[in-house]
Formats: sequence, structure tokens, C-alpha cells
Amino acid sequence: MKLFAGLDVSLEKTAVCIEDDAGKIVWEKKVDSEPEALAEALSPWRASIVLVGLEACPLSEWIFRGLATAGFEVRCLETRHAQRFLSTRPNKTDKNDARGIANMMRLGHFKPVHMKSGQAIYLRTLLTGRKQLIAAMLKIEATIRGLLRVYGLKMGETHRARFEARVGELVAEVPALALALDPLMIARNVMRQQKRRFDYALEKLARADEVCLRLMTVPGVGPITAIAFKSTIDDPKRFASSKAVGAHLGLAPRVYQSGEIDHTGHVSKCGDVMMRYYLYEAATVFLTRDKRWSALKAWGVRVAKRHGFKRARVAVARKLAIVLHQIWVRGETFRFTSQTEVAGAS
Repeated sequence: MKLFAGLDVSLEKTAVCIEDDAGKIVWEKKVDSEPEALAEALSPWRASIVLVGLEACPLSEWIFRGLATAGFEVRCLETRHAQRFLSTRPNKTDKNDARGIANMMRLGHFKPVHMKSGQAIYLRTLLTGRKQLIAAMLKIEATIRGLLRVYGLKMGETHRARFEARVGELVAEVPALALALDPLMIARNVMRQQKRRFDYALEKLARADEVCLRLMTVPGVGPITAIAFKSTIDDPKRFASSKAVGAHLGLAPRVYQSGEIDHTGHVSKCGDVMMRYYLYEAATVFLTRDKRWSALKAWGVRVAKRHGFKRARVAVARKLAIVLHQIWVRGETFRFTSQTEVAGAS
């Protein structure tokens, strides 16, 4: 008899449901959200369990690896796909969700999520920490600007390197403000120091990685973007076509087609927000700052002339995702050409 298990994972407890190939519930219970506890709960049916399914969540990678190490065949389910299936049930409870996931495993009606390697998870942790630090630092800077503005003191356009000096100049006009602003400035400066530590660590990792070195031959792609792309994609072979990478990162236009209606909208913006942001930044540098020419840059310039610079940046960001994937798969570097050759080819 084949059995299928569904896990509805939460922070403290996980609802477990085991059903047979006819859809009959064999066993269900709530278990501690620990890989060891879940493996022990499933162990009496180890020989008969064909698949174990759980929805993607912050604990899913930890539990997935624990159950896989214990010898179970585990699948992590794509969240939006699972939610649409589970939303057909009238009552949303942990028990019903576990039953629904078990049904999905039995019917084969699920979309598995790629489980990243340990290295990719570590790199992602560094990038997320850096992102949150920058967000907090920018929020403090905005707060300082707002507090000064109340007194008619305007910062104006100030480079980050001169931010502290500019604040000092303005506070000199109202010395009593130092009591409120000095602690914020100290916190901001400490965050800048820690950001530099993040940048140095990530750059060192990128310079020591062969794949990242090849990715960084693309104009606009620096150590941070290269590390982010490698940790996001993790395994380039999981994409049958490089064109799928752009759609995976939410850079492909949405299409709605029904009967005589055929509408192409804005990009989907699904997938990794951080990676999409880095590619957008890289595309901006690629089109504006780098003076070297290539077929991709010439194409981006033509798109900018027809549809505007904003759309061109998004289009080039999608192309960069494809190019970076190809560089990774083929083991090549980015190819430049002269402006004359590009003009002749067009």
C-alpha cells in the first residue's frame, strides 16, 4: 500500500496527515516543528510512504533537509500553487491544510520548489543582512533630514560622504538639536562601518569564485550582483532555457489571452525582489555609465529611443539575466564589440 504524507508547518507545531492511495486517512496528528520529531512520527510507515509534502515557508528548508537525511522522499510545494488548491476547502485549519497537501502529493497535483544548496543559503543570508542594514541606515538619514526640516534647516542634495559634515553645519545653527541628532548620527556611522564589512566580505567571496568572476565581466555587474545571481539561481541546469530565467525573476511581461482578447501588460514582478532590483541597477549602469559597446547595449539604446529609457532598463535587465545564465552554463565571458561593428550589423 502506498502512503502519502502532508505537513502543514508552523513555528511551534506541524499538522501531519498520512493517507493511502485511495484517499483514506491513515493517521493524523500535530507534532513539534523539528526534523527529528517529524521523522520519528513518520517512521512507523517509512517503508510505505512514497512522498512527503510541505509548503514553502521559513522553516521548510531546515525540515526538508532533515527529512531527506532521514531517508524520506520530500517535496517542497510552491506557495501560490498550493494556496489555490487549499483555498477550495470551506474551512481553513491546520488539519485541513495537512489533508490538502497529502491529497496534492497523492494526485501529483503540485509544483515543487528548488531547494537551494547550503552555500546559496549562506550567501543569501549575507545579502539579506546587508539589505536590512542599508534600509535601517537610510531610514535614520531620512529621520535626520525630517527633524532638521522642522527648524527650516534643509540638507539639500548631499553625498553620503559629506552627510555627517553637512549635519554638523546645520546643527551649529541650533545647538540644542545635538541632543536629539548626535545619537542618530552615531548609529548611522556604525551602520556605515558594518556595511563596509559586508561589502568587503562579499567582494572577497566573489573574487575567489570562478563563476562570479565570469559574471563580473558583464558591464554593470559587480561583486554584489554576481553573488546575488549565483545564490538566487544556485543550479543553472534547473532551467531548460535561459529565457526562462527572466520570467523566473519577474522581468517578463504578463500576458492575458482569452478568446479575442490578447493583452500584454507590465512585467509580472514575481520571484526574487532583491535580484530583480540588482539587475535593474546593473542595466542602468550598463546603458549609461559604461562606454564600451556590444550588441546588447546597441539593442537597449534602440529600445530606449522607441519606448523610453525606463522600459529600456527593464528590457535590458531581462536580457542581462539571460546573458548571465548563458555565461554560467557555457563557461564564457561577456563579448564586446566596437560601435562601428554594431552599426554595420544593424
